[in-house]
Amino acid sequence: QVQLVESGGGLVQAGGSLRLSCAASGLSFSSYTMAWFRQAPGKEREFVSYSRWSGGITSYAGSVKGRFTISRDNAKNTLYLQMNSLKPEDTAVYYCAAGFAATSGSTTQYGYWGQGTQVTVSS
Repeated sequence: QVQLVESGGGLVQAGGSLRLSCAASGLSFSSYTMAWFRQAPGKEREFVSYSRWSGGITSYAGSVKGRFTISRDNAKNTLYLQMNSLKPEDTAVYYCAAGFAATSGSTTQYGYWGQGTQVTVSS
């Protein structure tokens, strides 16, 4: 049974930093594209970043490029998202997702999802 468990969310002031973690089990972690998505109240879930080929290929949404960094530790089956220079518009529930053959940030390519962790950025 595949499980993805996010942690590290919380309340932070604008300009601050947070590091999210996603612990994965029940899958061959290094073989999967791992991604972060987020969903703000009243909005659709949106792509944030993904890591493919054991971390050799990464991609970011334009809104977070240069501020967020995705990384993975395949030995620990853990995905990370370092978020710096946070803005109030980054406030959302952040989800970890796994897709075996995912090559983009489309939600339809990801078959496994975590429960999410809340990130709130105050102004």
